[in-house]
Amino acid sequence: MNADYARDGFLAVPDFLPAADCDALQARAAELAAGVDPRRTRTIFSTRDQGHARDRYFLESGGAVRFFFEAEAPDQLNKIGHALHDLDPVFARVSRQPKLAALAREIGLADPLLLQSMYIFKNPGIGGEVGWHQDATFLHTTPITVTGFWIALDDADRENGCLMALAGAHRGPLRQRFRRAGEGTAMETVDSTPWPTTPPTPIEVRRGTLVVLHGLLPHASSANRSARPRHAYALHLIDRRAAYSADNWLQRPDFPLRGFS
Repeated sequence: MNADYARDGFLAVPDFLPAADCDALQARAAELAAGVDPRRTRTIFSTRDQGHARDRYFLESGGAVRFFFEAEAPDQLNKIGHALHDLDPVFARVSRQPKLAALAREIGLADPLLLQSMYIFKNPGIGGEVGWHQDATFLHTTPITVTGFWIALDDADRENGCLMALAGAHRGPLRQRFRRAGEGTAMETVDSTPWPTTPPTPIEVRRGTLVVLHGLLPHASSANRSARPRHAYALHLIDRRAAYSADNWLQRPDFPLRGFS
């Protein structure tokens, strides 16, 4: 397992999450979504213009459960984030199960902390594109330790916007930093090396598969233009031994991070 992860920068583990847990997360997300009034809370999430990043609702979501809407369909949810794993009992139970803790340590996180969580809808016909990026751009530590745990809650393939990765490109540099700047944020280029020209690898997986993503791995997903959903649950972890950058957009000054216990 570690050899594949070291080579590619990602690892797909089929049948990691039982169907009952997938069902529980989807049902809970539906309950949360049903209680949202888009007329009162309407922050549009887009990786193209990052307009949401100027919004206090987004900037203060590190220790909260917040709702973000699709650019193409402002009455439809794009995602729920970013502290589901701490604040919602259903998501907390799934997020802190022992086999997730064991996997985190197996890939090299000696003292893992759960930093953020997102329920991603990627709904049929409108699920938005996510452009090429590295997670360490947004969740930076020294040394870089951020690791993504992405769980497919529906079958994911090229038709409904599965993850795409540049296999092996995690051995390259960090290209950008997304920082707090005054009352807002700024994207700063730290290395202008272009993405590798290697063809992207589609990570097509079945429901219940867990995909591990290295923090420097360039990855993306296309819009979902199919008639099928592509829901997913994503956790981002860091190692407690690393220094979490004070200018990261996600801060939790009154809400200390926790590990798996």
